Amino acid sequence: MKEKKIIKNGYIVESLRNGMFRVLLVNQDIILCYISGKIRNSFIHILLGDIVKIEMSCYDSKKGRIIYRLHKNNK
Repeated sequence: MKEKKIIKNGYIVESLRNGMFRVLLVNQDIILCYISGKIRNSFIHILLGDIVKIEMSCYDSKKGRIIYRLHKNNK
């Protein structure tokens, strides 16, 4: 049986190496995320300030996977 995934929206606040990012969630938690394979293979660029969709496990709420780039947050 597959485990259920939690999907939330977040805001990219820091870019790390190897496709890792720090993402600020709506509830003010900062989690460590990596890019999913589909985004990596499609050469989609994720930059600071982008709003992304995150998939997290029920068991570890401090790590996640970026599954979709929603849009750029204009300041």
